[in-house]
Amino acid sequence: MKHTTLFSTLAAAVALGLASQPATAIEEGDLLLRFGLANVSPNDGSDASASLSLPADAVGVEDDTQPFINVTWMFTDNLGLDILGATPFTHDITVNGVKSAETKHLPPTVGVQYHFTPKNDVRPYVGAGINYTTFFSEKDIAGGLPTSLDDSWGLAAQVGVDVDINEDWFFNADLRYMNIETTATFVGSGSVDVEINPWVVGLGVGTTF
Repeated sequence: MKHTTLFSTLAAAVALGLASQPATAIEEGDLLLRFGLANVSPNDGSDASASLSLPADAVGVEDDTQPFINVTWMFTDNLGLDILGATPFTHDITVNGVKSAETKHLPPTVGVQYHFTPKNDVRPYVGAGINYTTFFSEKDIAGGLPTSLDDSWGLAAQVGVDVDINEDWFFNADLRYMNIETTATFVGSGSVDVEINPWVVGLGVGTTF
């Protein structure tokens, strides 16, 4: 449902851009600043753990929405170096459907974007890069177990579009997939490998310097 909503928004944004007058073309040397809200929606799964007496996929990670900011430096008219940041995301961790712990994470991501139509009002792009996710402030919930999560390195891919609003601002919609895999250690009980691998949906605005 979230992905359907994003694609509907993208379609509406493209239609709006096609109906508008030329405004913000981008070119080599430009700096694009985007900010808005991003939802991290895990495609979670976990291995079975004999030490914890858990079957496969018993551990789950809930989604969260936080402000994001990203900067893209265009080193050619079409190619840009992209850096994504955000305020910390907070996720509930469930075991067999019951909330057991909570963690925060930051997923800074660096990649390269390819912009198909840098001179147009509607500028779709694709990108790929590296994600580093650090987990912190883990805490147990009443009846749960203290938990720690290993940091993660993984690949990331994205597709998005910038659509001019006026000569200074543009609308941005962005969909990313991040490879995030970690080991959850339940202190005093054992550990289990967890796949988070989220879709990250971002909606916001941007400007060019």
